[in-house]
Amino acid sequence: MNPRLFDLSSTWHLPATPEQVWAIIADVDMSWPSWWPDCSFAAPLTRTVSDSDSQEDILKATTSYLNFKASLGYTLTISIHPTMVVTPSEIAFDAGGHLDGNGRVTLSPETNGRATRMDIEWRVRPTRRWMNLLAPVAAPAFTAAHALMMRQGEKGLVRALANDAPLTKK
Repeated sequence: MNPRLFDLSSTWHLPATPEQVWAIIADVDMSWPSWWPDCSFAAPLTRTVSDSDSQEDILKATTSYLNFKASLGYTLTISIHPTMVVTPSEIAFDAGGHLDGNGRVTLSPETNGRATRMDIEWRVRPTRRWMNLLAPVAAPAFTAAHALMMRQGEKGLVRALANDAPLTKK
C-alpha cells in the first residue's frame, strides 16, 4: 500500500510586517514551541557547519525535531530541515519523521506593508503504519486535525507578535 499524499495548505493573516513575522518564524534557535500550543521539542536542534554566519546559511544547516499533538489525541514527531531560505519572504524545507515530504512558507505584505499574509504548504506522506491503514477513511479527520493545529499556531504567533511589538509613542 502506497502511503497517501496529503497536500495541505493554510493561510495566516498576521498584524505585523513581514520582517517582524520573519524574526519569529525564522529564528535560528527555533522558538516555535514557545508560542505554538501543542508544539514541543522532540530532540535538540542539530546543526552542521554552515557556509557562513548569515541567518540563511545557519537555517539551512539546522534540523529541528518537533512534536505536534493533534486534537485527535496522537502526536506527530516531525523533523524540519530548511533547503532554501530567502529573507524575509520564503523558506522551503524537507520534512521527515512521522511525515515525509516537503513544505514551503511564503510571506507577503498586506495592508500597505503593515500586515503579512503567510502561506504554508505541506506535501507529505504519513510514515506511521496505523495512519496509512486508516487514511482511506480517516483522511478527512486527519486534515481537520491539521487545520485546527494550524489555527492554534496562527493564534499563538499573533500573541507572540503582540508581545514583541515595539512600543509606540503617542
